[in-house]
Amino acid sequence: MNEATWKKPGLRILVAGLSMLFFAPFTFPAQPISAASPGTQVIVIYNSRVPESKAVADYYAEKRQVPSEQIFGFGLTTNTDMSRAEFRDELQKPLAKLLEARKLWRVAAHILPATTNHAGKVEDWPVESKIRYAVLCYGMPIRINPEPDLVEKGTENLRPEMRRNEAAVDSELALLPLLPEKLPLAGPLRSPVYAETNVARLHPTNGVLMVTRLDGPCADIARGLVDKALQAERDGLWGRAYIDLRNTTEPGFKLGDDWLRNAGEICHRLGFETVVDENPGTFPPGFPMSQIAIYLGWYSENVCGPLAQPTVEFMPGAFAYHLHSYSADNLRTTNRNWVGPFLARGVTATMGCVFEPYLAGTPDMAVFVSRFIYAGFTFGEAAYACQQVLSWQTTVVGDPLYRPFGVNPEEQQVDLQRRHSPLLAWSYLRLLNVNLAAGKPPSQAIALLENLDVMKNSAVLSEKLGDLYASQGKPASAVYAYEAALKLDPSPQQRLRLLLSLGEKLVEQEKPEAAYESYQKLLEQFPDYPDKISIYKKLLPLALKLNKTADAEKYRALLNPEPPAQKAAAK
Repeated sequence: MNEATWKKPGLRILVAGLSMLFFAPFTFPAQPISAASPGTQVIVIYNSRVPESKAVADYYAEKRQVPSEQIFGFGLTTNTDMSRAEFRDELQKPLAKLLEARKLWRVAAHILPATTNHAGKVEDWPVESKIRYAVLCYGMPIRINPEPDLVEKGTENLRPEMRRNEAAVDSELALLPLLPEKLPLAGPLRSPVYAETNVARLHPTNGVLMVTRLDGPCADIARGLVDKALQAERDGLWGRAYIDLRNTTEPGFKLGDDWLRNAGEICHRLGFETVVDENPGTFPPGFPMSQIAIYLGWYSENVCGPLAQPTVEFMPGAFAYHLHSYSADNLRTTNRNWVGPFLARGVTATMGCVFEPYLAGTPDMAVFVSRFIYAGFTFGEAAYACQQVLSWQTTVVGDPLYRPFGVNPEEQQVDLQRRHSPLLAWSYLRLLNVNLAAGKPPSQAIALLENLDVMKNSAVLSEKLGDLYASQGKPASAVYAYEAALKLDPSPQQRLRLLLSLGEKLVEQEKPEAAYESYQKLLEQFPDYPDKISIYKKLLPLALKLNKTADAEKYRALLNPEPPAQKAAAK
C-alpha cells in the first residue's frame, strides 16, 4: 500500500503533566470519527435445533440491543456442513422472504446505466435497507458442500481449479441482496466493496450484507466474543503487533508476503510495537510473544510455535489471522488449524478459509489493518472491505459492530487518565511510536519517558526506555531500565523477553556474572521454556569464563546428551 493512501495530518494529544518542551514534537494521526453502528442495523440468526445457538443469539441481542423482530431462528442441520439445497431452501430463500416481510429491506428494480462494454439493464436488489450486518450464532453450519452435478452456463470458461461451487456459508450469504439476480455459484465473484473507503457503500443497497459469526470451540467462547469486543471498545485495543512473513520472492507466493509486510508497516506507523519475523518458518516456540493486540502470519497448517502454548497473551479485543488454505476447516477444535485455537486462547476477532481459496482469494490484510485501525471501521466493515471476492471460502468470526478505534484518541487518553487505568501507559507508548516512525529523534522520546510520572509504575514504558537506550548505544542505561521493568510486574512473556534482553546486554558489557544470573533466573522462572537448548548454549561459555566447572559440565552434557545405546552399555 502506498503511504499516501493512509497518511493524514496529525492530531496533537494533550498530555497532562508534560511541559511543552516534551510535548511539542509529538503528534498522533487523526482518525475520522463517526457514530457507532447500532444494533438496529443487525440481524441475528441461530439454529433452532441447537439450544446453545439460541442462547448465544439472545445474549448478543441483549448486549447490542438488537430488536427482537430482527432475531431469526431456522431449523438447520446440526452438522458443520450443509448441502447446496439445504442452504438455498432452508436458509437463503427463507431469510430473504422474512427480510422483505418484516420491512427490513425493500427490493425493487434497479437501473444499471449502459457503459462502453455493457448495455444498460434493469436488476432487482434492495433499494432500501435498515440493516447492514448479519450475525450467525454458534451451531450454524459453516460450509456449503459442493454440488457435483450442478451445471451452469459459462462454467467452461473458468479455469479448471475455479470450476467449484463449495463455499463458506458466510461468504455466500453476504450476496443475499443479489439473490434475485441468480448469480453463478461456480468460482468466486468479485466483491463490489473491496478496498472501499466510504463506509456508506458497505451496504445491502450496494450488493453486500456483511455476515460474521459468533462461533468457536464452545458456546461460552462464542458468547464471550461480544464481551471482549465491548471491553476493548471501552478501554481501547492496546498491545503489540506480530507479523510473521515467509520472506519469499517466489511469484506464486510473494503477494501474501506483500500484504502482510504492508500491514506490518501500517501497524508500525500507527504506533504499535511491531515485530516482523523475516524467517521462512513461523515464530519459534521459544519466542517471547507478549501482550498481543495484532497477529498476522503464514504458512503452517496447524497452530504452532508460541501460539500453540496453552496460555497465550492475547489482549482483550485482539485480532489474529493466519493465512492458510484451511485455517477455518474446523472451528470446534482447540489444537488443529488456526481459527478454533485462536478463539480458544482468547482472540476477539479473526478470519479464515473453510476450503481451498487460492492465495488471491484470501483477505488482503493491508486493507484490513488500514480500515480497522486507521479509518476506524467496524470489524465487519473492515473484514468485507479487505475481501476481493465473495461467494467463496472466507469465514469471518467476531462481533461485526466491534470498533475499538472509533474513539477520538484525545478523549480516550483523557478517559484513561481519569480512571487511573494501567492501560494509560500503552497510550503513551503508541504516541511515542507514532512520532518515532515519523522521524522524530529517539533522544526526544527518551527525554519524554525520563520525565513521565506514569513510567515509574509501568513495565511497558520502562522496557521501551531500555530499547531506546540500546538503540542509542547506551547498554548500561538499557540494563538499568530492563532491571527496573522486571520489578514492575511485567506479564510472563514480557518477563521472559526482558530476561533474554538483559542477558544479551550484560554479555555485551562483559559482565559475565550478572549475565549468568539472568539466564539462570530465566530457567528457574520458566521451567517449561521450550527452547532451553539456546539458554544452555549461552550459559556454557559463561560458566567456563567464571570457572564454574561443575555447571559447565552439566550444560555440556545437556547440549550433548549421551546416546541411549551408550547409556545402556555403561550400565
